[in-house]
Amino acid sequence: MPNDLPRFEVYAIRYATRTAMRRDHFIGGDPHEASMPMDYYVWAIVGNGRTVIVDTGFSSAIALLRGREHLRCPAEALGLIGIDAAEVQDVVITHMHYDHAGNLPKFPGARVHVQEAEMQFACGRHMRERALAHSYECEDVVCTLRLNFAGRVAFCQGDTALCPGISLHLAGGHTPGMQFVRVHTQRGWVVLASDVAHYYENIEARRPFPIVADLPQMVDGWSRVNALADSAQHVVPGHDPLVMARYPAPRSSLEGIVVRLDVAPRSSC
Repeated sequence: MPNDLPRFEVYAIRYATRTAMRRDHFIGGDPHEASMPMDYYVWAIVGNGRTVIVDTGFSSAIALLRGREHLRCPAEALGLIGIDAAEVQDVVITHMHYDHAGNLPKFPGARVHVQEAEMQFACGRHMRERALAHSYECEDVVCTLRLNFAGRVAFCQGDTALCPGISLHLAGGHTPGMQFVRVHTQRGWVVLASDVAHYYENIEARRPFPIVADLPQMVDGWSRVNALADSAQHVVPGHDPLVMARYPAPRSSLEGIVVRLDVAPRSSC
């Protein structure tokens, strides 16, 4: 491990949830008729004089429209760990789905980092197809276009070094421009997989999530995530409630709301 790289703190903030069944999360369904809830997160990377927010979540209005339980505003929840959304300089959008790319007006000073392939898809002919468009919100895409005209969008074309100790990696699969984030921390290289793997089980059991643009790319993405993390315990999936159980909160008052990902998982989980 390079000794000269900065070591960042990494936080997951849970802002919404929904009830779901195991059959909802695997191609081909699941033989067990059991509950498998889905949590929604945004992530914060802090250190070396820099704050990077990974994904921006959705609003209470979108939660109502889509039948999700909105627990807190993701941008406002950053204040729980001392971050003012208005002062954030970098936002990474892993992909443009509604639960990852909303609330951008709440980050008025941020440069937005997104894969060019993702924006091309979100603005292209396939959005005429409901089966492909249903996970996107038109206003989120339009907002990003406005930010581009204002010179505030940085388009990634494949793997990109954001700064020493933080890099963005194109995976595809779930969406054409799906990217994940690699972060150097006190415990080594942590990978924020986002929706490269919604759940630990998607990647550990090699069972694909059913919303997918390119299945071979999704499967290959798991190998890329594992190769760039220091171990399987350094991979953080995008929607698994187990994240809240496996990692410690920064303080007791934030249990179930915020966890630290730059420290080792709890030994009992």
